[in-house]
Amino acid sequence: MKLPVIMHPGEDGWIVVECPIIPGCISQGKTHDEALANIREAIELCLENRESEGWALPTEYEVVNLDVDVAA
Repeated sequence: MKLPVIMHPGEDGWIVVECPIIPGCISQGKTHDEALANIREAIELCLENRESEGWALPTEYEVVNLDVDVAA
């Protein structure tokens, strides 16, 4: 299964990565590859835990880049 993840720079040069369709599923790594490996593991653990609680992964979602105007 393919899931969306968002990566962004964190503190002290770490890369933060999260899966937006799984609330609270976040990880980090020192490199791009390490961050992706860590979020993969975090997603697997989140899904295992939430499955046992009856939570179901959304089967349909759309990723959209939204333009937002911010006043200076």
